[in-house]
Amino acid sequence: MGRAMATLCVGAALTLRAAGLADQVAIQTWTLRNLNFDQVVEFAQRHGIKDLQLIPNHLDYKKESKEQWATKKARLEAAGLRAYTYGVAGTSMNKEENRQLFEFARFMGMKLVVVEPGDFRIWDNLEELAKEYDIRVAVHNHGIKSLYGNPAIVRQVIGHRDARLGGTCLLRGCIPSKALLHVGRVIAECRELEAWGIHLPKPTIDIDALRARKDKVISTLTGGLSTLARRRNVTVINGTARFTSSTTLEVAAAEPGGASQTLTFDQCILASGSRPARIPAFDIGSPRVMDSTAALELADVPESLLVVGGGYIGLEMGTVYAELGSRVSVVELTDTLLPGADRDLVKPLQQRLEKLFESIMLRTKVVGLEDTGSSVKVRFEGPDGPSAREFSRVLVAVGRRPNSDGIGLENTGVKVSPKGFVEVDGQQRTADPHILAIGDVCGEPMLAHRASHQGKVAVETLHGEPALFAPRAIPAVVFTDPEIAWAGLTEQEAAAAGRSVEISRYPWAASGRAQALGRTDGLTKILVDPESEQVLGVGIAGAGAGELIAEGVLAIEMGCTARDLMEAIHPHPTLGETVAFSAENYFGLATEIYRPRAESATH
Repeated sequence: MGRAMATLCVGAALTLRAAGLADQVAIQTWTLRNLNFDQVVEFAQRHGIKDLQLIPNHLDYKKESKEQWATKKARLEAAGLRAYTYGVAGTSMNKEENRQLFEFARFMGMKLVVVEPGDFRIWDNLEELAKEYDIRVAVHNHGIKSLYGNPAIVRQVIGHRDARLGGTCLLRGCIPSKALLHVGRVIAECRELEAWGIHLPKPTIDIDALRARKDKVISTLTGGLSTLARRRNVTVINGTARFTSSTTLEVAAAEPGGASQTLTFDQCILASGSRPARIPAFDIGSPRVMDSTAALELADVPESLLVVGGGYIGLEMGTVYAELGSRVSVVELTDTLLPGADRDLVKPLQQRLEKLFESIMLRTKVVGLEDTGSSVKVRFEGPDGPSAREFSRVLVAVGRRPNSDGIGLENTGVKVSPKGFVEVDGQQRTADPHILAIGDVCGEPMLAHRASHQGKVAVETLHGEPALFAPRAIPAVVFTDPEIAWAGLTEQEAAAAGRSVEISRYPWAASGRAQALGRTDGLTKILVDPESEQVLGVGIAGAGAGELIAEGVLAIEMGCTARDLMEAIHPHPTLGETVAFSAENYFGLATEIYRPRAESATH
């Protein structure tokens, strides 16, 4: 787990110090299972830990007597510690057999019990006991933690404008776009098989079937969320909400003619998300001019498409339409695609897109749009002067803006930045003590996985747990072909900050797996602190980069060194081993390429 979580699983004291968390974590003592109870207490004292999630190895509620419980409780109190939570692998289908667990937890003054029930039918009796004893339960199964709370602690309500749950990511962002990008990638792979002597006919596109399949993916996931909400006793209210005070919402009915209602609350988590940014000059009232939401609707496959904006949204959607058969052009105001990304990573993508797209126009500005009735006439100003072209459709993808306006925040104590972002602290609290905020509405990067972790922090904060959102690395992925992914410090950020780093680059042309896949256009690079050899940043360009970057995130969060990456045995032949190879290259020890350290590591 990262630094955002209240419970940090650690393997050694060094990890705590590297993460800078020794004064704010609750340690899960499973990681110290080989130590006895007294040794665990000494470890916690030595590293400034205040809360413990104990396990039966250190305090067995079944085998130990109440006198033994009392002795250990006194030992914890004397050390200034508390057994905040208890983790147990097995529970019983019999409610009364589980009661001893809750009697024990109440005796110890615990606030949370973490269980791995193995059978979901156990959830009902656990929830009943949780309410009876006023102790929350975290049901942990395959990494998914579902919190059950006493209604006296929290009343769960979700206000949602759309009848479907899921927000921007699921309904009109990450999920539908990645489903369509998968289709585009399969089409490209069929084409690439020509080099292997496999000749397939050009695919025909049934746009209605494609759209239906994309919609089915969305409905399956949002249906699952609705089921989970019902199962967890979450009340869902559909409508458009507006704050009338710091503790009151006015909710307009989602359906015409429906009655509005007033909701009062003690605490509110604002997760209103973001929407596509609009340029007034481009709002010409033509359906041929789309934003990303409209582009995902797949009204048709236009003969030609202009994408305004060379960021990740424009390039992803441009890739989809190009693979479906559109002649795609991209116009970008700056001198490069993906202005905020690492130049080493962008290079292989741009080279591939130059072949896939009809044209890429950099340092070029769109100065006018006109619907001619059969197309959109676009006027440009670029390095070679003014010009004009016509396109079947235009996709405007110039970023996103937070949904902080029009929701009544002026009636609360919430502070909003000049860019429209709600200002929050490390616990997701706004300037209003009744309102927390997470996700796109409270700053960049606007990424769903960032929002998810902030949501966990916000809930833990409301429950009084020692939560803090302070990650060392938030991964970013551009799901083009090839994909681009990075985490931690980038080369450009290091240069801007004047920070000395050493950089190791490993070309995928030297990877056996990349050669076998015919995808040698990739690159893996790491940024290393020259003094400590700690990994500061990881960047990957290539097929599946979004799946590979997780190792880089973990390395940065755990304070790993380049030697740690090098010495961890990676499976062969895989693309993932290029992370280890880049670390070998840092030390001048890469087997597949000859590059002494003086050449492989650059400042």
